[in-house]
Amino acid sequence: MAKKNKFEKIINIKNRKASFEFEFIDKYKAGLVLKGTEIKSIREGKVSLTEAYCYFRNNELFIKQMHIAPYTLAAHFNHDPVRERKLLLQKQELKKLQNKFAEKGLTIVPVRVFINDKGLAKIEVALGKGKKVHDKRHSLKEKDAKRDLQRMAF
Repeated sequence: MAKKNKFEKIINIKNRKASFEFEFIDKYKAGLVLKGTEIKSIREGKVSLTEAYCYFRNNELFIKQMHIAPYTLAAHFNHDPVRERKLLLQKQELKKLQNKFAEKGLTIVPVRVFINDKGLAKIEVALGKGKKVHDKRHSLKEKDAKRDLQRMAF
């Protein structure tokens, strides 16, 4: 009999708006400091990254406006859905990110939230540069062309 993994359900929540708005330079995987009811909501897939952004405070990286829905089975011990959450990165990565973040025009954007093999919630953040209007049009044209080619193939 096959051994069952207790983390069978694959959670991979993406921020599709970020790839349209920003051109990614570097990507990093970070841990999240969460409360008990937050991880349960993430395992149910109730996370939204559309308005989320990252910033530095006291040489630590935080994420703001990431919405994790309240856990339905928790009574009065529930969490605040849009509270600030600390991101866990190695010191070298934090210094590298902070130096690049100081440059004009670069931002740190959350790209996706996922659960790794050990059952821990991780977030992938990207250092990105905002796209201009003509870049957005170009990416839309490429996307449409790709879709048309796939339609022709079938």
